Amino acid sequence: MAAQREVSAWRPQIPGVVEVFHARFTEYAYPMHVHQAWTLLIVDDGAVRYDLDRQEHGTPHDTVSLLPPHVPHNGSPATPDGFRKRVLYLDTSLLGTDLIGPAVDAPDLRDPLLRRRVGRLHTALARPGEELEAESRLTLLGELLRARLRPRSAPPAPRPDPPLARRLRDLLDERLVPGITLTEAAALLQAHPAHLVRAFSAAFGIAPHQYLNSRRVDRARRLLLAGRPPGEVAAETGFFDQSHLTRHFRRLVGVTPGRYARGAGDRAGAAG
Repeated sequence: MAAQREVSAWRPQIPGVVEVFHARFTEYAYPMHVHQAWTLLIVDDGAVRYDLDRQEHGTPHDTVSLLPPHVPHNGSPATPDGFRKRVLYLDTSLLGTDLIGPAVDAPDLRDPLLRRRVGRLHTALARPGEELEAESRLTLLGELLRARLRPRSAPPAPRPDPPLARRLRDLLDERLVPGITLTEAAALLQAHPAHLVRAFSAAFGIAPHQYLNSRRVDRARRLLLAGRPPGEVAAETGFFDQSHLTRHFRRLVGVTPGRYARGAGDRAGAAG
């Protein structure tokens, strides 16, 4: 099999994320090196073996590997067909340097649920217009990782806070079209971002980004029924573009905006 190297990298506008890195390698091996950021790694195909602090580690499918900054490590394929990986490089505003020691001792976290959550974060980061979802998922993921590395000193889960949840709902309603980041909302409401997400989800049974997209889709339905074209509707309801509108519209309504509009037109014609 010929050596393959496929790489995609970008820096999203999400606080705490230094870089998103997706790669497929068959024969390439990383030499010993260090990063200034935390390395959060999942492997989708194959497996990786690596050395960290003179100890050998590996990455089976249900593992999330968290490699600390400033500690040398290498990496190479553990299977003949190489590996396909997704990596987040996170700065120390999300995970502090006080967690380096525990991460060196146990960098591979065998937790299928944690792995799925990392995968969902990657999906959100790859979609323009989903910054609120990505920031929310990253904030809660940071809490989980800190709790795994410091299980005895992990803070208790915050209690529901309906007044705070209502204030966030009002803010999301006010910012329906321009949107708002979790960082901005936390600053305006003077609340920790993770507490903000948990309070809203506990009070309303839905995450803030889901609420925002639901409201946007409702407005899009009204505009489509009024005969507006999907491209204009996307811009006027806060979606990044028409494909962004289509993805959420189909998820919540079951059909694309175009099909929905045609169906509405058919009924109007029949009624006439």
